[in-house]
Amino acid sequence: MTCSIQQGNIVTDIQSAFADPQMVAKYTEGPPRFVPGYNAMLSMAAILLAERSPEDARILALGAGGGLELRAFAQAQPRWTFDGVDPSAAMLDLATQTLGPFASRAHLHQGYINDAPAGPFDGATCLLTLHFVDVEERRRIASEIHRRLKPGAAFVAAHFSIPDGDDERPRWLSRYSAFLAASGVEPDKAAAARQAVDGQLSILSPARDEAILRDAGFTDPTLFYAGFTFRGWVAYA
Repeated sequence: MTCSIQQGNIVTDIQSAFADPQMVAKYTEGPPRFVPGYNAMLSMAAILLAERSPEDARILALGAGGGLELRAFAQAQPRWTFDGVDPSAAMLDLATQTLGPFASRAHLHQGYINDAPAGPFDGATCLLTLHFVDVEERRRIASEIHRRLKPGAAFVAAHFSIPDGDDERPRWLSRYSAFLAASGVEPDKAAAARQAVDGQLSILSPARDEAILRDAGFTDPTLFYAGFTFRGWVAYA
C-alpha cells in the first residue's frame, strides 16, 4: 500500500505502518478508499490472469499482506490456489483473517521474493509493492518473478508511476493529495501523505516501468489501469 491512512490518520514513516498493530488492524479499510478504482483494478487483474491460466491455476502474489487481492481472486476463481509472500508477519496474519473461508487455498510465506516457492506458477501479481524498492531491486524482483512463471503466463503489477517532466511529479502528487481529501482525509493529513510518498517511495515513469518488465524477460507489457498516480500493467513470461 502507498502509506497507511486510516480514518484520517497517517503514518509519515511509511514502512513503520506495517509493523504498527493498530494500523495493520485497519489496513483493509485503506486501499478501497484511497487508491482510485482499487476494487475494479483487482477485478481486472483477475480477468487478465484468467486469460492464460487453467481453472486450477496456482498464482504467486508478492506483497500479499492484508489479503485483499487474494480474497478477490479466490472469489473470482473457485479452484485457484495461491502462494502469498510478504515481509510482515502481522500483515500475513491479517491476510489469513481477510481470506476467511478461502484461507485453506492460500499458502502464506513471510519474506521477500527469494522466499517464494520456485513454482512454476500459472500467473503472478505484485500490487502496490514495487514502489517500496529502488530501481535495481525492482529489476531483480521482476526477473525472479519471471523465472518462477510458466512460459506465456501473465504477470500483473500496479504501483505508483508518474510521467517524466519537471512539472509532472508535483502536479500528480497534488492530485493524489486532493483525492485523499475528497475521500475524507483531513487536508493537513492529505498533505502529509503527499510528502511521505514523495520522500520515501521509489516512483518511476511509465516508460521506465515498462522497460524493467522487458529487461526481465516479459513481453508485451500493456497498461490496463490508471488511477491518478497509480498505474497497472499486464505482461507475459
